[in-house]
Amino acid sequence: MTTDSSRTSPPASGGISTFKGQERALRADRLGTGGLLLSVLAATAPLMVVAGVMPTTFAVMGIVGQPLLFVLLGVVLILFSVGYAEMSRHVHNAGAFYAYISRGLGGTAGAGAALVALVAYNALQVGIYGIFGFEVSGLFATYADVEIAWWIPALVAALAVGLLGWLKIDVNARVLGVLLVIEVLLVVIFDVAALADPGKEGLSLHAFNPDTLTGAGVGTALCFCIAAFLGFEQAPVYAEETSRPHVLVPRVMFLAVGGVAVFFALSSWALTVATGPSGIVGTSQKQSAGLLFFLTESRLGGTFTDVLHVLFVTGMFAALLSFHNVVARYAFAMGREGLLPAAFGRTSGSSGAPGTGSLLQTVVAVVVVAAFALADDKPAGDPTAPVLHLFTWFGNIGALGVIVLMAAASLSVVVFFVRRGAAGAQAWRLVTSALAGIALLVIAGYTVKDFEVLVGAGPGSSLSWVLPGIIGLAALAGVVLGLVLRARAPEKHARIGLGNEAFQLDKAASS
Repeated sequence: MTTDSSRTSPPASGGISTFKGQERALRADRLGTGGLLLSVLAATAPLMVVAGVMPTTFAVMGIVGQPLLFVLLGVVLILFSVGYAEMSRHVHNAGAFYAYISRGLGGTAGAGAALVALVAYNALQVGIYGIFGFEVSGLFATYADVEIAWWIPALVAALAVGLLGWLKIDVNARVLGVLLVIEVLLVVIFDVAALADPGKEGLSLHAFNPDTLTGAGVGTALCFCIAAFLGFEQAPVYAEETSRPHVLVPRVMFLAVGGVAVFFALSSWALTVATGPSGIVGTSQKQSAGLLFFLTESRLGGTFTDVLHVLFVTGMFAALLSFHNVVARYAFAMGREGLLPAAFGRTSGSSGAPGTGSLLQTVVAVVVVAAFALADDKPAGDPTAPVLHLFTWFGNIGALGVIVLMAAASLSVVVFFVRRGAAGAQAWRLVTSALAGIALLVIAGYTVKDFEVLVGAGPGSSLSWVLPGIIGLAALAGVVLGLVLRARAPEKHARIGLGNEAFQLDKAASS
C-alpha cells in the first residue's frame, strides 16, 4: 500500500457535507472511564477464554507454559498500545484502525484497512453465535430436558443484540458491565479455590518456566492466546462518545491490556495448579471445554458449576453485543466518509446510535447463522458439525484480520509522527511501535502458516488458504475502492480517516 500526501487539508465541499450535524456525529459525553472500560473488556469474554480457549490451547498445542505466553503477549500489546494510545490523542474517529492507518499511510491504505476491519469484526461477532447456540441448546437439554436446535437461540440472540444496538451506548455499557463483573468474580472465586486446594504438585510455578515454551506448538499457541486479548484495541472506536477522548482512551487501553494480561495469566496458572503442571495437558485433552466445570464441580460444588454454565452463556452474549457495537461504529465512520453508502453515516433518532450500521451487522449475522443452520445435518457434538465450524472458522478469520490491522497501525504510528516532524519528540514511542509491529507480523505469519490447525482442518485442506484469503480479498477490495475514489472523487478520498474533522471544516467553509 502506498502513502498519500493529502491527509490534512480536505476540500470543504462534496461527499457527505449535506448531512445534518446531529446525524454526522456520534453523541458525546455518553461514556466515562468505567463505561468505556466495561464496553471494551466485555469483548474479551473472560469466562469464554478461561473455559474454552485455555483448555483448547493446553489440549491441542500441549504447551504447559500458557500463563507465560499471556505475560509475554501482554508485554507486546503494551508496546503496541504506547504508540496506538498516542495516536488516539491526535485522531478521534469511530473508524479507529482505518482512521489511524489513513493518517499514517494514506487514504488508499486506509480504505483497505476499513474493509479488513469491517470483515474481521463481523467475523468475530458472527462466529460467537455458533458456540452460543451450541451452549444454550445444551443448557436446555441438561436443565429442562428440552431439545432445541442450536440456531434457534442463535437467531434470538442476534435479534436481541440488534435491538440493544439501537439503544444509547451508555445503556449498552450498563448491560455489558453487569455481565462482565459477575463473570470475572466467578473466575476469581475459582482461581482462589484452585490455589487453596492445589493438585498433587502444590503451588507450582512451573508454568512460568521458559522451558515450557518449546516445541512446534508454540507459534499456534500464540495465535490462540492473542485472540483472547481482542477487545482492548476497540477503545478508540468510542472516542467520539467520551467527554475527554485524549485522556480516557489511552487510560482505558492500558488498563484493559494490563488487566487482561494479569487476569488470564493467573487464571491459566490456576488451571495448571488445580491439575498439576504434569497433568494439565492430559486432563485438558480428556475434558476439553468441560475442564473448568470439571474442576469447579469438585472444589465448589454443583450449584456453583451450574451458575458458571449460565454465566458462560451470558458472557458470550456480552461479547456479541460488544463486537456488534464496534461493527456498527465502523460502518458509521465508513458511511460518513464515502466508503459505504451515505445512509450508514447517519445516527438514529434520540439514541444517537449508528442505527443503520447496527442493522447491517444484524442482517449479516442472521444470514450467516441461517446459512450454517441450513447446512447442519450432523449432531452438534460432531466435530464436523457446521455449528462448530461457524465458531472456529469465523473466529480465526476475525483474529487474523485484527492482528494484521494492529501490525499496520504500528507502522502507521511511525510514519505519522515522522511526517509531522515529531520523530525526535516521539522517539521512544516509535521504537515501541516498531517492536510491536515486528512481533505482530511474526504472530500473523504463524497464524496463516498454522491456519489448518486453528480451524481443525486436515493437512493440505483448501481451508488453510481459502479462509485467511478472505482477509486478503477484503484488503485488496478496499485498496481498489481507495484507488477508484482517488481517481474519480478526490474530495471523498481526502476525507478518509478525518471523520468529524471533515464535518467541522465543512461548517467553517459554509459560515
